[in-house]
Amino acid sequence: MQAVSPVGRQALFIYYRVRDVHASELMAAATAMQTALQAAHAGLAVRLLRRPDAQEGLHTWMETYDLPPQAAPAALAADVERAAQGLAQWLVGPRHVEHFVACAS
Repeated sequence: MQAVSPVGRQALFIYYRVRDVHASELMAAATAMQTALQAAHAGLAVRLLRRPDAQEGLHTWMETYDLPPQAAPAALAADVERAAQGLAQWLVGPRHVEHFVACAS
């Protein structure tokens, strides 16, 4: 069963593309980055996802950040982007940041 975010809870979704041959390096670096962000921001829930199949040698990756109630989304997004500078060597194109707010079902 999947947990549902409470109404008003905010989340960041960040997606980008990486060559499939760099999947293991990206995964290790992104996981370490998210672990450090989680340690720095109490209550932050993180996930790292990847599409199952590569297209033209590229995988699409997604980082998710379920923000704690006290978090300022813009400040957290800035922290995430600073931390993500170490991933730049594997990216093909830009990182896309999306901000969502949970609503009633």
